[in-house]
Amino acid sequence: MTKKKDLNYFTVTDSKGKETEYEILFTFESEDTNKKYIVYTNNEKDKDDMIKTYASIYEEDGDVLKLSKIEDEKEWNVVEKLLNHATEEMKKED
Repeated sequence: MTKKKDLNYFTVTDSKGKETEYEILFTFESEDTNKKYIVYTNNEKDKDDMIKTYASIYEEDGDVLKLSKIEDEKEWNVVEKLLNHATEEMKKED
């Protein structure tokens, strides 16, 4: 996937050639896992009218992002903890 120059978006092209643009919400590096994580969305809503949010492990190679699935429960706990914190901070700002 290629990042746009403004670094807030990236585009994924699937095996059928369909492109989907994602907005990067935030990135972080965990000292616990020594990996970099990215949280992103394409602003699509689920059945409850909530915006779908995704998280992956990432590596940068120039303008290319390499995303990997988060499969370890410990890693998901790290991501969920940070997402909960970010959500609470956004509520305080409103």
